[in-house]
Amino acid sequence: MSLDIKIYLTDREGKRHELVAPTDMQMNLMEICKAYELPVEGTCGGMALCASCQCYVESDHKLPKKSEDEEAMLSEAFYVKENSRLGCQIQMTPELEGLEIVLAPED
Repeated sequence: MSLDIKIYLTDREGKRHELVAPTDMQMNLMEICKAYELPVEGTCGGMALCASCQCYVESDHKLPKKSEDEEAMLSEAFYVKENSRLGCQIQMTPELEGLEIVLAPED
């Protein structure tokens, strides 16, 4: 059984990327984006304190409920939509195979 999943990410210029993400290393979406050198800041290091990794979940995957910290950060962020999430709060799991994400605009 493979421990890697494929994620489809559309960057801020509209280019679609196919990313291969390991599910056995406790990585989150922000870390995967940084590994592929995509333009995701992650200024706070994944602590849900900056929203520089905000993205829009375009697929119907069931994600864990937003934590209070994530909700609070998104309430202060720009360009927030109903499907906004912080990439640092999306852990890579086998259930996220085929996840489709669009990066939110930068401030």
